[in-house]
Amino acid sequence: MSLSTFASLAGKTPEERLAELGHELPPKRKPVGNYTGAVTAGKLVFIAGHGPFRGTEQTHRGKLGADVDVEAGKDASRTAMISALASLKAEIGELSRVKRVVRVFGMVNCTPDFTRQPEVMDGASDLLTAVFGERGVHARSAVGFNSLPFAMPIELEAVVELE
Repeated sequence: MSLSTFASLAGKTPEERLAELGHELPPKRKPVGNYTGAVTAGKLVFIAGHGPFRGTEQTHRGKLGADVDVEAGKDASRTAMISALASLKAEIGELSRVKRVVRVFGMVNCTPDFTRQPEVMDGASDLLTAVFGERGVHARSAVGFNSLPFAMPIELEAVVELE
């Protein structure tokens, strides 16, 4: 994303940017175990693993390199990040409190010979820079996994810093 694109985001809330991109934050998803979707520790918020869900509806299933292509994987990672942002908003109230997205950890359910995990994670990363501008540029890992819960093609975690 160019500096002029970042400048065009000025004066808009992250929620407004999401809406401009055609995305709506779903209700915070209820955890499927004994944990919570996000935890604040000082000025850092740790966002638990999120998959491609819109509310309670799982939008993507399958394994990259077998039955899910890279473009569908990118869409799944974008959807997972929107779900993660819903948990973040529930935790902190307003996304405009985010000073910086610090780190994203992407787990990609894939075949042993699949090597395009970074491209799959670009769906989530591109969304963060579109929503937060320079504050959304983050450190990232994209790692292949043999299996993920509920046959999700992607699961991601994030850490953000608050103002």
